[in-house]
Order: sequence, then structure tokens, then C-alpha cells
Amino acid sequence: MNSRRFWRKPQVIAVAVLAAVGMAGLGMARASQTLFSPGLHMTLKVADPNEGPSRTGFAPVVKGVLPSVVNISTSKVVKASNGPMDSDEIPPMFRQFFGQQFQGPNSEGREPKQRDHREDSLGSGVIVSPEGYILTNNHVVEDATDVRVTLGDRRQLQAKVIGTDPKTDIAVLKVEGSGFSPITVGDSSKVQVGDYALAIGDPFGVGQTVTMGIVSAMNRGNLGIEDYEDFIQTDAPINPGNSGGALVNDRGELVGINTAILSHGSGGNEGIGFAVPVNLARQVMDQILDHGHVNRAYLGIMVQDVTPGIAKAMNLKDMQGVLVGDVNPSGPAAKSGIQRGDVILELNGKTMADSRELRMAISMMNPNGSVKLKLLRNGAPTDMTVKLGELPTEKELAKTEEGTSGEIFEGVTLENLDSQTARQLGLPTTTSGVVVTEISPSSPQADSGLRRGDVIQEVNHQPVKNVAQLEEAVHKAGKNPLLLVNRQGNTMFIAVQ
Repeated sequence: MNSRRFWRKPQVIAVAVLAAVGMAGLGMARASQTLFSPGLHMTLKVADPNEGPSRTGFAPVVKGVLPSVVNISTSKVVKASNGPMDSDEIPPMFRQFFGQQFQGPNSEGREPKQRDHREDSLGSGVIVSPEGYILTNNHVVEDATDVRVTLGDRRQLQAKVIGTDPKTDIAVLKVEGSGFSPITVGDSSKVQVGDYALAIGDPFGVGQTVTMGIVSAMNRGNLGIEDYEDFIQTDAPINPGNSGGALVNDRGELVGINTAILSHGSGGNEGIGFAVPVNLARQVMDQILDHGHVNRAYLGIMVQDVTPGIAKAMNLKDMQGVLVGDVNPSGPAAKSGIQRGDVILELNGKTMADSRELRMAISMMNPNGSVKLKLLRNGAPTDMTVKLGELPTEKELAKTEEGTSGEIFEGVTLENLDSQTARQLGLPTTTSGVVVTEISPSSPQADSGLRRGDVIQEVNHQPVKNVAQLEEAVHKAGKNPLLLVNRQGNTMFIAVQ
């Protein structure tokens, strides 16, 4: 249908021109005769047909990369909310096509329920191996019930999600088949500001598209896009649908996975795009292939950048390093002696410029390994070796950092004892343990004598200083642990179930 329009349009224009000529009078007729008089000719200087194509552009690079970039289409079922659908947003003329969904209350005065519906979306991906493994963004395939990949040769294949990592927005897919064209994977650590950058993807589902720019910045973070951010920033336009596509250098090597744009709410490109460096994407992919998920190392500290005000208040000579703002009592750092107020200068001999760099470095390390830290404590340099742990889940972190647990004793709410709570209970601020903040009358522990305000300090004669240690000790103790409880300065033993 479109081809007919393209061909018919000149015909309509020609008829209009002839009609105009007929109505314009003699002068216009003579002008028309002069324009189209036979015998006029012109000379064109055309290119030598034996010359090869221009090589000053990126055509050869793009030609080699395009077969590696794929379109990803996904669908998912979105559950309807409990409330009625808002018909105000649907024009009256269209409501008839939606049945009773937008007809308002029924004869019984009840609003009709919303219906589950299917959402479709488009993204891009990059083939990285001849076996059919594909790198893309987590948000491209998140919660998808159906994932299909369209290759450059127009083959459509069902894809399997091998694994995802929402913290870096990376996902790994797999398609079955042969004849795939994997991209050449580059080294993003060698990328420099000012390098050429080509963003290749399938924006809007119109087909493969290439945009060009330069690398505007490296190591961008603290943007609030992902948990772990180390983005390559580029001004190569990254449009909707380019997510998961390739950012390549002028040799056609993959240096990043296009992820996000800064659009100030417009949804369009404004020359600020971000890509996950391929070195980070490779580490995540290797972990997913080896373990099915990413195992991250964990220090157990809250860190912050050293500002001019902090440097002045702490008598620091400069703003180098990362300030330890808090230490998880049950984390690896606490066990190694790291304290609040320490300033970490180096990690395994490498200078740490800011908190983002330290978090990224630790997150990609072996959870069973160790690190050597150089830090400042009260102005004096100190060397320390810390045995790392594995990053807890969000639920585990919430339990230890917020200090609450509803799983140790049924009907009992517990919190880590801090100095302020100890003071309110009439205890020395140096008192350690776990305080009972709430206890249900129906709890089995209410009959044991445990009360609100009690501070649990031992389990079977083993000291406990926080909720995590208490949970571990109770688990080891078995069915009838013996608690040492501090109640208003006096200690007593309580046997619980």
C-alpha cells in the first residue's frame, strides 16, 4: 500500500500543475513552454563507476557489527489491580470497544473489575558467542513471560533467560541454532574521553539503526539508575528501544551495553546516554554462567566521600580516600577491626578516589578472598587485611542493619541495643546485647518470663552483641536455649523455647 502512495503522489501533483497552468493565462503558458522546451541539456560530473566506495566513514565497521545486534521483543501479563478502571481517560466514542470495562457501575452498584492484560515491549541485544549467548539489559526482559529474538538475517528465535543482575542491569539470554555472528568484545578499560562511539540497536522497532558520537565521560556514577554504576557516557543518540544494544569503538569492538538516557522527562535523546562498560558486563555474565547469579563480596561498611568540610573537621591534608560512616557489627570489616571514622586510602595498593570506586571494586571481588587496606585512623596511617564475606540478600541486610527479626522467637520483636536505648533503659551506654522491643501476650515466650525492655546478652553462656549473633546462637543451641537477660541493671537466666 505504501509503494502505491509513493508512485501515485507524483501523478496527483502533475495533474494539479497542469490545471494551474491552464488557469494562469498566456504568460504562464509561455513560461511553461520555455521550461520544458526540447533540446535543453545539462552536463553532470559523475563518479567513476570503477572507483571503490568511500572509506572515510564507518561503513565497513558498521557492516561487520550489524549481524551481531538483534531485536528483542518481550511480552508479560500484567495483573489487574483490585480497584475499578478509570474511564475518564478513555474518550466516550471508544468505550464501546472495551465492553463493560469502562461502562461504570453495574445494576447492583458495583464497579466492574479490571482485567489482566498483556504488555509488549521492544529492546536490543548483542550476540557475544557463536553458541548463541546474548547480552542485554535486565530491564528489557524483566518479568517477561515470552522473549523472542530477531536476528539481522530476519530469523526469529525463542530466547531463554539464563540469568539477570538487576544491580547492574545486565541480563544473559540464549538462543538455539547455528550461523550466529558474535561481536568482537573489546576492553572498556582502554576507552578514553574523546574516542568515537557508535550506538547500534533497534529503536522504536523500525529496524537496525546506527548513531555516532564520542565518549563524553568515563566512570559515571551516583546517578540513581542502578545499585552499581560505572557508566560510559556518550553523546551518540540512544533512543527508546536501543536499551541492551551495542556501544562500539571505531574498530567495531564492543565496549559497552547501552542502558539509559538523560531526558529530563521528555523521553527523547538529549545527547547524554549511558552504557555499562563491557568489562563489567563480562564479569556479570561469567558469574551468571557459572553460578546462575552474581556472588558479590561484602565489607559490611557504609562509606561516603570526603568533602572539604569533612576534611577540615577531621584535620585531613586533602580530600583523598573514602570515609567509613558506619560499620555493620556482624560484618567482615567489624571482625577485622575497621572502625567508624576510618578513612580508606588504598585497596590492594590502588588509590580510592571516592565511595563509588570502592563499592564497585569490592562488589566484583571473590567473596571468599581477602583485601589489603591502607587507611587513616586519627590521622595515623594503618595497614589492615580484611577477609571478605558474601553480600547478604536485601532481606538479610534489612534484618542486620535495622536490627529487627521476627523469626528467632515467635511473637517477639528484637533490635540491636544502641547507646540511646541503653540510656532510656537506665543502663550504661557501653552495654551491648539485643533488646526486646515488643512481645505478644500470645507468644510462647511471654510465659517464660521474657519482658519488653529486657536485654539479651548471652545464649547458653555465649555472649551476643546483635540480632545476627543472637539468631546464630539460638540456632546452634537447639530447642531450649538459656538466655542471660539484663533487666534494669540486674541479670537473670531465662529458659525459652
